[in-house]
Amino acid sequence: MGKFALTLIALLLTAPLHAQKKATAKPKPHSAAKPTPLVPLNPQERAQQLLNRFTFGPRPGDLEQVLAITPEKWFEQQLNPVSILDPILDKRLTDFPTLNMQPDQALLVFPDRGTIQQVAEGKRPYPADPNLTAMYEVQVYKYNADLDAKKINANGQPNITPLTEAEAAAQKKTDQATAARIAGELFALPKNQRMAALIKLPVPERIAFTTYVAGDQKNLLIADFNPREREIFNGMAANIGAPYNIINELSQAKILRAILSERQLQEVMTDFWFNHFNVYIGKDSDQWYTTSYERDAIRKHALGKFRELLIATATSPAMMIYLDNWLSIGPDSMANGVNPANPDSKKGNRGLNENYGREVMELHTLGVDGGYTQADVTALSAILTGWTVDRPNQGGPFLYDPKKHEPGLKQWLGHTIGAATTGAPEPALSLSKGSAASSPNLGFVSTNPSTGMNEGIQALTALAADPHTAHFISYKFAQRFVADDPPPALVDRMAATYLATDGDIKAILRTLVQSPEFNSKRYFRNKVKTPMEFVASAFRTTATDPANPGALVNTLNTMGMRLYYALPPTGYYITADQWMNSKALVDRLNFAYVLTGNKFANQKFDSARVLALGLMAQPASPVANPTAAANTPHAKYSEAILTTETNTSRPYQPPTTGQDIALHVLESTLIGGDVSTETNQLIRKQIADLPVANSTETLNLLTALLMGSPEFQLR
Repeated sequence: MGKFALTLIALLLTAPLHAQKKATAKPKPHSAAKPTPLVPLNPQERAQQLLNRFTFGPRPGDLEQVLAITPEKWFEQQLNPVSILDPILDKRLTDFPTLNMQPDQALLVFPDRGTIQQVAEGKRPYPADPNLTAMYEVQVYKYNADLDAKKINANGQPNITPLTEAEAAAQKKTDQATAARIAGELFALPKNQRMAALIKLPVPERIAFTTYVAGDQKNLLIADFNPREREIFNGMAANIGAPYNIINELSQAKILRAILSERQLQEVMTDFWFNHFNVYIGKDSDQWYTTSYERDAIRKHALGKFRELLIATATSPAMMIYLDNWLSIGPDSMANGVNPANPDSKKGNRGLNENYGREVMELHTLGVDGGYTQADVTALSAILTGWTVDRPNQGGPFLYDPKKHEPGLKQWLGHTIGAATTGAPEPALSLSKGSAASSPNLGFVSTNPSTGMNEGIQALTALAADPHTAHFISYKFAQRFVADDPPPALVDRMAATYLATDGDIKAILRTLVQSPEFNSKRYFRNKVKTPMEFVASAFRTTATDPANPGALVNTLNTMGMRLYYALPPTGYYITADQWMNSKALVDRLNFAYVLTGNKFANQKFDSARVLALGLMAQPASPVANPTAAANTPHAKYSEAILTTETNTSRPYQPPTTGQDIALHVLESTLIGGDVSTETNQLIRKQIADLPVANSTETLNLLTALLMGSPEFQLR
């Protein structure tokens, strides 16, 4: 397998990038040659282009459905996700209750170490819910045991002597026996009585059970728990502090949405905007704020007006914490010791944090070449002082605190923002759920007298309306949906639409989708899939139900795209150079082998069903013109186009074996277009060189090889 993998990787590394360079090559400066005219896509290719760019991969039958209703109508339907029913996904998402919780509610279910410490010290009561109380009891027990293990006596020795290796092994064996006994007792009870019995056990037995219950027994038990009970079990099984369970639920839900949602455009845009307005979930309180950030700031506004989206992200605790604006203090503010009524008041040493003020211009709006200076960064940071978070360690909401706001006038990007200092106190403004601030039109801006809050809104509104922002956002759209090096003329037209529609995201996308560039062969299948796009498309193109989303999340970690863990504010790269390297491609090929061979985390994969779906999607009768059919990008199942080579310059040859037919149907199903002669020959050679036991193994191998092909890496 090693030689094959190396050969395939060589193709993977060269084919997509070669296509990119060929598509975006710039003429030499001295050349006066006219640009190469754009060759338009045919209707079928146009439908494929929409599915490749605005879904996480077409499923079997999607192309035919889009063609039946027309690509234009399909796209308009996707632009209005509320009109699209999504019952399968909705049912699966009920497994993750924290998705619909506010941060303080999620933190109550999965407390952090600080919360457990407060409960252990009697500074905070146990929850009223008996199930939650049982979970907190386990966490407090673990916390106290951890403290005891760290205590040192007067002689400088640990109070508790650590277990020897033999003692630890014996204790583990005892706990495993306890777990097995409890499992038997629970399985003997009706399903709806098991959790009640579990929480009545002594705390050490709960710990032994949740820690050492055997894998098969654990899976069966958890499958029979309702989502709320599953959270309690996970909380008892967790180490001290359990917010990572919130992250697990959010991450698993994201991959399920990508694979299963009927509202594909909304999910693609949510993924795009989260990456654009990236926050790092591992930073401090963002462990419990990121869920509401994606739900209420990103997904809610993903297809609305850019200004509303920008302000929603700016007033999110997740963004305030990630880029440290909640720590920013006006140097001349009351919070820094300055009292306007007392000229002799002494100023403290606290000051501005410029992280958000810089990134909101450089990465969110104007772009690095947007015409701002360091003085503008400082001024905007002063404008945004007072934008903070109320009780972040307890999941509190965004808060405007006037005591932290820098008073006076600020000169910023040619604007004068602020008011002369009057000494009159401003009211604080908490943007909790259901407040005016959470409404789509952000009506609180005009009705609330918080002058300092309005300064920030005024600045963000100006950024959203700036022509630099229009160009930068249009460039990012074109880079995500057209080419890594997008055509400047298209970007300019999209920017014009942005300005004409006040940043209407739907209108900008329509300009992109209706453009000759998007609908040209030059920009067809020229974008390399990110790891998430690759994994999601592997499941979607084969109509495989994702039975174990947690394992898929771990796979993305291995592939270098840990969901919600992009550390820099730029998010993850969306261009080919980041993902086209030998390690990344080996990971993809290995994943394809394991998945199709039914060796991936108890995931069922049926290559025969994939083949059958491909056959069922074919036309009822053969194509009359073999030469014309051979040139179509989406091969149909008929003798006229099942050639032994996909290079259409060669003479037509009918298939000679059932294996040939299977290969070409799978190419049609998984790739939806031309497969290079090199790839085709390589796959055939690999099948010939590797003896397989039966036809099922042959189909599995064919499917894996196609998933690892250069063509499958492109969208």
